[in-house]
Amino acid sequence: MSGLLRAEYRFLRKPLNLPSRLLLVLAAASVAAAVFFPLWKMELRAPQYAEGLELFIYPWKIEGGGLNGNDLREINNLNHYIGMKPIEQADFAEMQVMPFMFGVFILLALRAAVFGVMGAVVDLFMLAAYFGAFSIGTFYYRLHSYGHNLDPRAPMEIEPFTPLLLGTQKIANFTQSSYPQWGACLLWIFMALLLLAIWLSRKEQV
Repeated sequence: MSGLLRAEYRFLRKPLNLPSRLLLVLAAASVAAAVFFPLWKMELRAPQYAEGLELFIYPWKIEGGGLNGNDLREINNLNHYIGMKPIEQADFAEMQVMPFMFGVFILLALRAAVFGVMGAVVDLFMLAAYFGAFSIGTFYYRLHSYGHNLDPRAPMEIEPFTPLLLGTQKIANFTQSSYPQWGACLLWIFMALLLLAIWLSRKEQV
């Protein structure tokens, strides 16, 4: 056990070589770019909505597709008929934290590139992984709450459901699709760059 701890300690103290440091700078840039792109897109299609109704999830806002974001208002009108509460940005508290966390990831990535210690990259990767899992979990919980806490006095009665986080499903006469967008891809690139930076410096000597 003590030998394992010593090996872990030595690994975390390894210096980062130049390629790893450059990858960390690219990782910071990918997080910065992710702020300006949607993370996720949800879409509803039905015979009466041939062009579909789109909902874009940004790190800091929810935005409807269509002219002037009208799709969000139309989706909330449909939600009213089945007794679902309106989709409002205020309900997603993590959107107030996410831009701040992105800033933390950028600063920690640049700090690790400057000081060049393996432990800083490992800590950043674990922090980002935890925050990503927490954000996805809370978002799924809210989707479940939206689809299961339906008003029984609503004009139309349907079975409780959970909007899909990933994939396509039928809800009444609508087809709901949900897929990641460029913002999420940039965050995955960020995580991959951290792992690659760790890998490239794994053989450096303390």
